Amino acid sequence: MPVREHRRPDHDIDPLFVNRWSPRAYTGEEIPDTILEQGFEAARWAPSARNAQPWRFIYSKRQSPSWAVVFGLLNERNRLWADKASALIAVLSKTTYDDGSLNHTHSFDAGAAWANLAHQLFLAGWHTRAIGGFDRAAAGNVLGVPEGVAVDILIAVGRQGTVDALAEEFQVQETPNGRRPLTAFVSEGVYRAG
Repeated sequence: MPVREHRRPDHDIDPLFVNRWSPRAYTGEEIPDTILEQGFEAARWAPSARNAQPWRFIYSKRQSPSWAVVFGLLNERNRLWADKASALIAVLSKTTYDDGSLNHTHSFDAGAAWANLAHQLFLAGWHTRAIGGFDRAAAGNVLGVPEGVAVDILIAVGRQGTVDALAEEFQVQETPNGRRPLTAFVSEGVYRAG
């Protein structure tokens, strides 16, 4: 399904930003380590406050022993489609700077790293989908996360599969979505609700 049928930017931007989207249908094929490493390398170069680079990533590939544990963190609805992902990645962020002071932008910076990762993987022919529906209370323990590190999001990675491989409830949603107009979230000088 061509993305251009569903998304049209109002301004001239690189097609990468319009063409990358978050499908749920995946093929289940194995992802090469080199592709994941390229994604993590792109994430490495994201901007961050004080160059703290607070992001951390924990990944599990479908074929690895850790898959069942990480997959088990997903809520029931997300398990219905994520079982065909090639990898699951937890995005974490260190909540303090090395000097111990609070890093108020840790999640913001990790979000920038996640965007770099998503775009690099897309350029390599792989898709990603952020997953907010997971057991946050258990994630830290299951993943061995120390105090002072937040588990921000999980990400599914895979080659895009066919819509008919999804449960019917997801098939109708399996199209690139649009975006609000700039006027809904950009204002000069003062906040304007959009």
